[in-house]
Amino acid sequence: MPKVDLQEILEAHEQPFVVIDAQYRIVAANRRYCESYGVAQESILNRRCHEISHHSSRPCHENGEQCPHQALFGSGQSTVVLHTHYHADNAPERTRIRGHAIRDLDGRLYLGEILYPLESSSELECKDMRMVGHSPAFLACVDNLARVAESEASVLLYGESGVGKELAARFVHDRSPRSSGPFIAINCAAVPENMFENELFGHERGAFTGSTGQKKGLYELADGGTLFLDEISEIPLGLQAKLLRVLETGEFRRVGGTRTLKAEVRLVSATNRNLLEWVDRKLFRLDLYYRLAGIDVALPPLRERREDISALAEVLLARLSGGRARCRLDKEALNALKRHDFPGNVRELRNLLQRALVRCSDGIIRAEDLGLETAASIGGEASAAPRRAALSEAERDYIRDLLEKHDGHRRTVAGLLGITERTLYRKLRQHGLK
Repeated sequence: MPKVDLQEILEAHEQPFVVIDAQYRIVAANRRYCESYGVAQESILNRRCHEISHHSSRPCHENGEQCPHQALFGSGQSTVVLHTHYHADNAPERTRIRGHAIRDLDGRLYLGEILYPLESSSELECKDMRMVGHSPAFLACVDNLARVAESEASVLLYGESGVGKELAARFVHDRSPRSSGPFIAINCAAVPENMFENELFGHERGAFTGSTGQKKGLYELADGGTLFLDEISEIPLGLQAKLLRVLETGEFRRVGGTRTLKAEVRLVSATNRNLLEWVDRKLFRLDLYYRLAGIDVALPPLRERREDISALAEVLLARLSGGRARCRLDKEALNALKRHDFPGNVRELRNLLQRALVRCSDGIIRAEDLGLETAASIGGEASAAPRRAALSEAERDYIRDLLEKHDGHRRTVAGLLGITERTLYRKLRQHGLK
């Protein structure tokens, strides 16, 4: 068998590659690995792997993470895991790790790890929020989004209100081959039905009263990039056939126009509803659903990733304070947040912290500043369903009172609620109101 220089093999890999012995000591690492963690190659040997990548004195499995080292040396299994690693400046990076068994000529076993960074924190920023987390549910979601981004297929994002669907859509765009193109977002629920076609496809001069010039629609503006349609279930049924044709051919006409135009767009859409139920109720076209859901991704609600609340709160407090947090949560306040169900998810967390900052006077946010009920008064997580029922009842009563006050005028009530008439109509049916 020919003798091969291990270091040359490692350097042949474009991804960070490290070899670790049974005592967690690094015995070899390629240049990419050393550069990623800010350690010189000559000084990385014999360092513990968890000290380099996790900035921890303890192996990752002792901190509750699935560990490739433990899997290999404990049960002889190679594995793929998701971890949050830390660069030299303590910046986190979500990473997919593929572990391999490596044996030397004497039969000694080593762990070879190839690292596939999913993103850096800076890539996940937008003007309102930043995706933050290290929980298994969050890391699995980011890994799924990273895989999806490499495809050209349409993507349908499922998730409750406030989970960060637009952030996920931006992430898919930024990781895709279209990252240099435009990212155009539209909230379908915020566009009046009679303006939807104009908003999406634009209009020609003179198309209607007051149209003194030509206007490009959002689909055309997204040419070469990504169009994000949030709350896709709110698209008027009459326009769904037009959207389907555009998605299949890339061809469209502006309102009032006769010329066929073409744009090459990747579509990412999002909803907090079960679209197949919408199809059964004749509110959504089945053929459009299959065109949108080329790949579907479920985004986890905050109650399924409670271990991320501390990191999320820290980032939110800093952003709400203009870049540097002027207040911090005490232990009881943090525990109160971790007990809360967050039906409004990250958006609700942000609003709670924003109110708490107003009440905070000495740099410490206490549990009472959050305005949450205590675990004793709400009965813990088991009371989530009754509380949701109470919220639903309160919404029904409020809508009924508005309808009575405004003589049943739905457009006026929808305007006061900040929703479309179609959304109001569905709420009326949901609550059994006429």
